[in-house]
Amino acid sequence: MFGASGFPVSCQNAGPEPVSDPRPQSPAPERLLDLVDAFADQPVLMLVDLVADRFVHGVPKRISREAPVLILRWTGESVAPGGGANAAANVRALGGRPLPVGYVGDDEAGTALLAAFAERGIPTTGVVVRTGWPTPTKTRILAGYPTGIKQQIVRFDREEPVDLAPAETARLRKRLEGLGGQARVAVLSDYGYGAVVPELLPAVRRSLAADGIVLVDSRFRLADFQGADGATPNEEEAEAFHGGPLGEGTAADPAGHALRERLAARFLLVTRGSRGMALFEPGGATHLPVHGTDQVADVTGAGDTVIGTFALALAAGATPVEAALLADYAGGVVVMKMGTATLTRDELRTAIRTDSAPLAGLQWASS
Repeated sequence: MFGASGFPVSCQNAGPEPVSDPRPQSPAPERLLDLVDAFADQPVLMLVDLVADRFVHGVPKRISREAPVLILRWTGESVAPGGGANAAANVRALGGRPLPVGYVGDDEAGTALLAAFAERGIPTTGVVVRTGWPTPTKTRILAGYPTGIKQQIVRFDREEPVDLAPAETARLRKRLEGLGGQARVAVLSDYGYGAVVPELLPAVRRSLAADGIVLVDSRFRLADFQGADGATPNEEEAEAFHGGPLGEGTAADPAGHALRERLAARFLLVTRGSRGMALFEPGGATHLPVHGTDQVADVTGAGDTVIGTFALALAAGATPVEAALLADYAGGVVVMKMGTATLTRDELRTAIRTDSAPLAGLQWASS
């Protein structure tokens, strides 16, 4: 059986059956809550660029006499899964079963990432440790007092240009094959660090169960992943692909539909910050208002939360509109947290129960 967007809904571990309706309707909160329940143990295959997010915390002491900069007293530091690793961590925090495939280096950051995965119960059988390669690391220096808001004052990125040899790509292809047949939804999270290449898209599709769904989130080269089922760019990425501003509200619809058609995708979910999201499908566009306040605490990793939740919802049997709503709620929760954050199913349930604005504010326009 197929839902309104043509996705199969009768498969192993599928959640509640999608509502069949050619025109998207605002689902009842109970429907979304049922889908959240169905997140449990849903597998999601993830070909991702694995990044270590390092946070160094300090308390301001005084202005340096050497230069007009703060002197901080070091109070601690931590490493969290970043980039595609954060997308995997979000799937796991919501009760799903991420199956990540990617690279880490044989360095301290790579070891910390593997330990973070093990701590969260995320399997590492798909992770390749590359000898002599530095794990991409984003180090954020945060200043603030224990009871106050921490302010990011600078960020250092440790990254090496990556041009994978055919043998390296073959290693990832083999890891994908080893995880084959477990999931019906896959995420490609491309941060430009080499693991996620268009050449692996056929291998990803072969590794999925029948009629699988492939989602792409690419920071710099979305156009290279034509043929994926869906994409989740933010507004900046979508405008770079489009070559100009999308427009406000429904004025963005022509550009959104054109982008979806250029990608040969079934749907395109564009995140628009405080203006919510827009979902473009062959039949029309659905505009979703933002969940919560537009006064965010930290946008770090919010896009990873969106694609992780969107993928998990589709795996659980949601229609694209329902999956977008759940991703909208999830994104609104994590931007109120500091640092690279995840959320739990209980937090997502609370958001659905206490804020009806995303459901009441859905706007749909035919294409």
